[in-house]
Amino acid sequence: MHIYDKIMLRKRAVIESVNDILKNQCQIEHTRHRSFDNFITNLISGLIAYAFYLTKPNINIDNFQRID
Repeated sequence: MHIYDKIMLRKRAVIESVNDILKNQCQIEHTRHRSFDNFITNLISGLIAYAFYLTKPNINIDNFQRID
C-alpha cells in the first residue's frame, strides 16, 4: 500500500465528522423522496448550507505527493 493511501486511512475521523455535520446540521438524510427533483433539491441545499460553515474539518495533504 502506498504511503498516501495509509495517511488517508488515518484521516477517517475527519471524514466521519463531515458526514455527521451533513446529516445532522445540514439535514441531508436518506428519505424516500417522491420525485428526483425533490431529492436533488434537498441534497444541493444541504451542500450549500455546508459551504457557508466557517469552521469545516479539513485534511492538509499539500505536503504529500501521490505516487501511483
